[in-house]
Amino acid sequence: MDGSVQLEMRFGAANYAPMPVTLARGKGIYLWDENGRRYIDMMGAYSAASFGHCHPRLVQALTDQARQLDTVSRAYFSDRLGAFLGRACALTGMDQALPMNSGAEAVETALKAARKWAYKVKEVPADRAEIIVCDGNFHGRTIAIVGFSSVPQYRDGFGPFPAGFRSVPFGDAAALRAAITPNTAAFLVEPIQGEGGINVPPPGYLAEVARICREQNVLLICDEIQSGLGRTGKLLACQHDGVKPDAVTLGKALGGGLLPVSLFLARRDVMQVFKPGDHGSTFGGNPIAAAVGLAALNTLIEENLIERSARLGAHLLARLRAIRNPIIREVRGRGLFAGVELERDLASAATVARRLLQAGVLTKDTHRNTVRFAPPLVIEESEIDWAVDRVAEVLDEFARADVHP
Repeated sequence: MDGSVQLEMRFGAANYAPMPVTLARGKGIYLWDENGRRYIDMMGAYSAASFGHCHPRLVQALTDQARQLDTVSRAYFSDRLGAFLGRACALTGMDQALPMNSGAEAVETALKAARKWAYKVKEVPADRAEIIVCDGNFHGRTIAIVGFSSVPQYRDGFGPFPAGFRSVPFGDAAALRAAITPNTAAFLVEPIQGEGGINVPPPGYLAEVARICREQNVLLICDEIQSGLGRTGKLLACQHDGVKPDAVTLGKALGGGLLPVSLFLARRDVMQVFKPGDHGSTFGGNPIAAAVGLAALNTLIEENLIERSARLGAHLLARLRAIRNPIIREVRGRGLFAGVELERDLASAATVARRLLQAGVLTKDTHRNTVRFAPPLVIEESEIDWAVDRVAEVLDEFARADVHP
């Protein structure tokens, strides 16, 4: 065990159990450990590294801005924020945007906006607003958000939780309709559930829930923090169903893998419930974040990374689905956002992920005993082939050895 790991384990809280590798350098889709061994990154930092590691254009934007102006707080205007917000609104079709840092902060902003909109615009009685979420959701780690999680560990020991949330099955539009009451403010949904196991809803699901929300005067808020910004082969995953939500949360890839940048974007009447002093963030929208965020959006479009994701994602899913192995239960995904669910009584996804690490492939297990794949959008077809070949080899090892969880 090297010194850096010993220090991290001694002084760091034990809220993570890292894979047994110490990473020291990254470039593009590759990472190197402290001994110089190279790995292909098939996880992409949960979509945060969508542009690859240390993308020269994004690093340049970061360093240029850091030399010019850093954080001045939103108490003043800066010469960088307006262009960033304008570009984000133009691309997503939203009217206004509110910058934050982490994805969880963007979701918390969305929850506050939905509740205040319910009281000020929809005229829901005070303190009665409800927000509907989905079983298997993952929207962050704050007290409010884990309070409506369906994962027991995320809730254990952190109550009491804020009221005003109810959960329905993911992919079931009829269940949403049945759950709506006159006090329902919003429906918060991931177009594809990432942490839940790369769960893809039935075709037309989002279009149907959008219609229901319009009929019932309920806000549709799409959490695109993992699934957005080209990850699924569209700018936003909800666009696969032709849906324009009332509000969107973005994060992860928005910071180019370099720093936390997030946005809550919405139509004007939703955003205008916020008045000066209602909400804020010391670092949200700082000049460096705005410069990197704008560069990330421009890079996404100008390097045709959305189209790459659609094309290469189809190849990734086809290659994964072509693996013939009894350990595989199901392959799910869209674009460069894929999950391979394993038969629980035959193999543990966590054990498979550790063996893939030894084979030079970085990934991670997630819920439903699923191994996730979300590589940087700059990956090449030949690199996908190399990684999938390693996956097939590792799964063959497990099948031959009859390895059990």
